Amino acid sequence: MRRRVATGATAVAVGAAMMLGSPLTTTAHADGATTATGIVLGVGAGESQRVVSWYTSADTPQVVQVAPTSQVRGGQFPKNSATFSATVAANSVSGGYNAHATIDSLRKNTTYSYRVGTQGSWSPTYSFKTQDFRGNFDFLFYGDPQIGSSGDVAKDGAGWKDTLDVSLAANPKAELLVSGGDQVDSANTESQWNAFLGPDKLRQYPWAATIGNHDVGGKAYDQHFWTPNTDRSAAYYKGDPATQSGGDYWYTYKGVLFIDINSNAYANGADEAHLGYISDVVEKHGRDAKYTVLVYHHSIYSPADHANDSDNQKRRQDFPAAFSKLGVDLVLQGHDHSYSRSYVIKNGKKADPAEKPGADQVAQGPGGVIYVTANSASGSKYYDLTAPDPAQDPAYGPDPLNPKSHWANSVENQEHVRTYVKVQVRNNKLVVENLRSGTCAAPNAAVELGKVSWCGPDDGADTAPPVGSVVDKVVVHPYRGKATAESADATSAPTGSDWLQ
Repeated sequence: MRRRVATGATAVAVGAAMMLGSPLTTTAHADGATTATGIVLGVGAGESQRVVSWYTSADTPQVVQVAPTSQVRGGQFPKNSATFSATVAANSVSGGYNAHATIDSLRKNTTYSYRVGTQGSWSPTYSFKTQDFRGNFDFLFYGDPQIGSSGDVAKDGAGWKDTLDVSLAANPKAELLVSGGDQVDSANTESQWNAFLGPDKLRQYPWAATIGNHDVGGKAYDQHFWTPNTDRSAAYYKGDPATQSGGDYWYTYKGVLFIDINSNAYANGADEAHLGYISDVVEKHGRDAKYTVLVYHHSIYSPADHANDSDNQKRRQDFPAAFSKLGVDLVLQGHDHSYSRSYVIKNGKKADPAEKPGADQVAQGPGGVIYVTANSASGSKYYDLTAPDPAQDPAYGPDPLNPKSHWANSVENQEHVRTYVKVQVRNNKLVVENLRSGTCAAPNAAVELGKVSWCGPDDGADTAPPVGSVVDKVVVHPYRGKATAESADATSAPTGSDWLQ
């Protein structure tokens, strides 16, 4: 059981408008004092919330102290700083304790400084900036850092840090960092978690965690990340909930309804349970959303090693028609360490047979969904693209317009260089880009260590383009019509929850 730590402080609005400043630092701790490690800024339930999670060396009352950066002088927080009490629990994996607290009542367009701990035993100070609570925004999506999978934690961590640095230098106003899962290679290995959580960018921008298959097998994932609106019922776990991490959760951000599910649980009715969860969230909150974005780890339109896995074949049967019916706009996935962007998919089929491969503009139409699989963000492991094999999975054969690719995918790409996905959310469109965050040069652990035999486009025949160059870009025009008798009969749906009434 988690224990609520009382501090007597009440959550209050914590700032005034301020331009973004650099993170501040303070003296961390006196000798023998409680130490805080693994601090990570997480997404909250909405624009005015953030969640901070960390490890602490002692079972003592802990808080997050927050103030507008403009009021923090010489490393000293003002007396009227807001404090938010933490929930503290014993670590079941590595000893010590884990803590989390929700920062609430944040104001828009404000830079805040925060630190965790208690009086006389504070962590270093970090900062983050809120932006407008309505209107356009960009978020970044990262696939499988999987720190440790190359066999060299330091090299994997260096590639991960470089991708964060590159992507946020290019997109400093990005408002969310969204995970595709597999933060680490071995769920309970803290040295891998330390390398994953090492970059300070994870204390400055909110991380929306997703659980991957390498994050299960222990409680470290749950201990490192506290997520909003989370249902940790047994149906949303793989195995015994007492020893597994996961659950399904949702949040809203500037008109986008994000729903994150634990795709590790898929057998024995789990897919149906996930769909019930998604349906319930869309029914309650979809009407207020301009877009619905689903996030989970296992890519159902996988282009590489996992394309024909039996569990993915099952998800390909269970998910697509339901996602079309529920008015999902975009599905973000990981797991396959390669990049793909689907055609517009409706009820598990290509919506428009004439849609060309690599089209840079698509219209979704009723029930149309775009599926994206993210490549490795760290360079720790890459999977090569596979040729469609109708004999192995007849339902996932070649694309008639591009037989080297699977029928569902407009673009499939693997260059053995690190990439990340940028999503621009606009009132009348979504813009999805896959961007290079590295080249064949270090840091790129899989290349450095000889885990792959080539690097660059066209199986290494061409030189890798520069950092920041575009692998793929598409403008997605969403469907904004109303439900009709024809569309209802076809189980295709507009964005929102009209289908559920």
